[in-house]
Amino acid sequence: MRRLVVLGAGTAGTMVANTLARRLSDEWIITVVEPSDVHHYQPGYLRLPFGAGSLKSLSKSTRQLLHERVGTVRAAVDMVLPDEKVVVTQDAERLAYNVLVIATGVEPRPDQTPGMLDGGEWRRSIHEFFTLDGAVALRAALADFPGGRVVVHIVDMPIKCPVAPLEFAFLADDWFQRRGMRGDVELVYVTPLSDAFTKPIAAQLLGRMLDDRGIALQADFVVERVDCEHKTLVSYDGREVPFDLLVTVPLNMGAEYVARSGLGDDLNLVPVDRNTFLSTTFDDIFAIGDASDIPTSKAGSVAHFSVEVFVDNLLDHIEGRPMTRAFDGHANCFIEAGDAKALLIDFNYETEPLPGRYPLPRLGPFHLLEATRVNHWGKLAFRWIYWHVLLPGRRIPLPSAMSMAGKQTVATREPERSEV
Repeated sequence: MRRLVVLGAGTAGTMVANTLARRLSDEWIITVVEPSDVHHYQPGYLRLPFGAGSLKSLSKSTRQLLHERVGTVRAAVDMVLPDEKVVVTQDAERLAYNVLVIATGVEPRPDQTPGMLDGGEWRRSIHEFFTLDGAVALRAALADFPGGRVVVHIVDMPIKCPVAPLEFAFLADDWFQRRGMRGDVELVYVTPLSDAFTKPIAAQLLGRMLDDRGIALQADFVVERVDCEHKTLVSYDGREVPFDLLVTVPLNMGAEYVARSGLGDDLNLVPVDRNTFLSTTFDDIFAIGDASDIPTSKAGSVAHFSVEVFVDNLLDHIEGRPMTRAFDGHANCFIEAGDAKALLIDFNYETEPLPGRYPLPRLGPFHLLEATRVNHWGKLAFRWIYWHVLLPGRRIPLPSAMSMAGKQTVATREPERSEV
């Protein structure tokens, strides 16, 4: 028998295991190593601080989401021994593999920013929403917030869902407006980027959206420390940003076992070929999803678009054939804009987000780089698709590679009537 071991049962790991369970021959034993018995729908964390969504709707049994052919080991990983082709769990169980897929993602690490955890303000005036506990704690903090300065902050890139901090800022503006207290709240968006986003066309639009909502932008802000005594962010260039409520996105890092195993970079991300996800060091190790160092968004859409390419390549690789398919970095993201509207961006390694319609030219139904209610409903509908289509590894009739169909260059774009 041959053994495929998948580390992590998050979005990418679950999709990979379920897809391969239907495509690998019976000579393969598939095992997923995952310490948690609960799988969370992480995009839903964004709405929890504003009182939307239920905790029950955001979680399901990890085991029940996996194909019956997939075995599970309920344990955390201690180390990978690549020269021995063995995974060692923290329970000292040794799992041999012929092929290893690392899909343990990234996690927020507030301990990596001096002062963030040291002054007693964590989960009091300093919050994050990238974990379930953090989103719930922030919901309570917002409910009791009397007014003052709210700072939305990113420590460094890359992060899971790079548009999520912008979404939080837009939703916060909308939430305070609806509560009749926007005039009592100063909103500030602090980023290490030189603009509101990484891609020029989208950055220009998103920057205007911040301006229109009266959200101040502090760009090129690389935080050196958090001064909890004075409730201030301090940058390496000496700038200071005071806050009454800090909503931060801590440094995102891969799992510690990646470092212990000598498989990662400074952020514990696994260096891989950006087209095939094969480790640049070991010919029997792949990393997919957020765990890899590919230069695109760490988002669920990337996991979805990449798995189809990855599985076909893996099947060729294990049979000694060349891997002929190449992932192009395709990603798309809905961006909540407030007032029950959202934008959609679609891009890849080479092409930045452009205006137009998606997935069908003219028909859409989704608008690219335009805030519409249809986009908002699409984002809400994605939760059902996530549980019932993506995680089971079923095909969605969308190409894994980015298409230029329906997209327009800025110079040739025809004006469209905004949806109301």
